[in-house]
Amino acid sequence: MRDHPQGDPEIWTGRATNRAQWLLALGGAACMALGIALAVESAWTSGIVPLVMSVVGCIAAGLLVLFGTLAFVHVAVKVDRECLEVRCGHIGVPRRRIPLSLVAGAEFVPRVTPRQWGGWGYRWRPEKGTAVVVRRGEGVVLRFWDGHTFTITVDNAETAVRVIRARLHTSLPGATH
Repeated sequence: MRDHPQGDPEIWTGRATNRAQWLLALGGAACMALGIALAVESAWTSGIVPLVMSVVGCIAAGLLVLFGTLAFVHVAVKVDRECLEVRCGHIGVPRRRIPLSLVAGAEFVPRVTPRQWGGWGYRWRPEKGTAVVVRRGEGVVLRFWDGHTFTITVDNAETAVRVIRARLHTSLPGATH
């Protein structure tokens, strides 16, 4: 976080990381390695179709697990004067950019868990809203003017809420800048 001399950050940044996701990614890589090993060193006598199905299945499952977990190893959040931006994983995808003019309020939540949202990742639940959950712990809940919510697990969430709230008065619908 870079602080302004007056104490109000020009741009607030935060992140959250889940090192346990690396174990799942390792499982995905092992699945891919098994598929490659089957393709290279196969001594299957039951025919080519079962071999191809096994190789393709292992590689596809491995890729799905590997990239699915690496996309949510960490989340990066940036709040500037006009918007909040959320980027997931090492390449920043999925990404969501939320103009602060759409935000009615922000709330600090001391404990967000994957269990509340049905797992890690980019989640949607009709009764709760949308969330990016990469680990259990503190988070930010944004409440939009249309009644929807967006939850993000991020370190130093209390500061993020303070920064967002300070900027909301200039982002109200119909407010002039």
